[in-house]
Amino acid sequence: MGYVGPAVVKHLRAVHPHWELHGFDSGLFAHCLLDETPVPERLLDDQHFGDVRQVPEGFLNGFDAVVQLAAVSNDPMGHQFERATSSINRESSADLANAAAAAGVQNFVFASSCSVYGIAQGPPRTEQDQVAPETAYAVSKVGAEEDLKALQTDMTITALRFATACGASPRLRLDLVLNDFVAAALRDGKVVVLSDGTPWRPLIDVADMARAIDWAITRSPDQGGRMLVVNTGANDQNYQVRELAEAVAAAVPGTEVSINANAPVDSRSYKVDFSLFEQLAPDYVPQVKLNQSIRQLVDVMQTSEVPRQWSSPQRLIRLKVLQGHMDQGRIDQDLRWTA
Repeated sequence: MGYVGPAVVKHLRAVHPHWELHGFDSGLFAHCLLDETPVPERLLDDQHFGDVRQVPEGFLNGFDAVVQLAAVSNDPMGHQFERATSSINRESSADLANAAAAAGVQNFVFASSCSVYGIAQGPPRTEQDQVAPETAYAVSKVGAEEDLKALQTDMTITALRFATACGASPRLRLDLVLNDFVAAALRDGKVVVLSDGTPWRPLIDVADMARAIDWAITRSPDQGGRMLVVNTGANDQNYQVRELAEAVAAAVPGTEVSINANAPVDSRSYKVDFSLFEQLAPDYVPQVKLNQSIRQLVDVMQTSEVPRQWSSPQRLIRLKVLQGHMDQGRIDQDLRWTA
């Protein structure tokens, strides 16, 4: 019930109409829909509510695959909720994988991140390169990968090191670089780049993330081994931040681009090599190009009441949503419901 989940549910239901699909979510962002449209979870057979840190014993019995998307999902949230970031992103992932293995689950899919490479100069990073996490979020992803590697099981485990997510979703997020730039262009007619524009970011649309997860759900050990960590994206979608701003300006006529030439060094800049994913999953390589992601974002924002009026943009920025819950006494510092 977050940003990526609806794309995954939509894809799996369309491609595998006879699969039985269940969701498990605490509901922190359940209300963060772009519009009053039918909730994406209607496509599931069941939606269960609960904290991923407290999955009921035996809950995973009978499932063939588990996809772990639950996470405190960006650097600002990771900084403010560092303890919860570790417990949700790392510890719960290891616990969930152990429970899945005990329940006889065949495939476990973990949504990792290319942010584990930190500030990486030189050629694009491969899976064999050393990681250098700079933030609590990235550290939690590295730790989860290590825990999954240490798990003694026959279960097939796939850690998808995703490029930076982007694109349209029923639960849109504006705290992602491309999505933020599109919103700024439509709202202000101006895209402000807080860095000097040179940092590198690989991108992947949520629709392509869903396709990669589909592959991992049924991956066999002869496709990369029992435990696989793989960069997930496309080699032609490594961009400098200034390129993203310029692409958005080109798609939204009249948009001005402002770049902070004197900005301090960005804590994330990395080009990534996605050749292994292309080799292992040639039918699942990303298909959505940058201009298509931008166009779809423009379309959903222009037709939605929320961005056009900008009356409640808080629900499109995850940190503000959590802060709102805390201000109302609904959750505690560990991101657990209190009321």
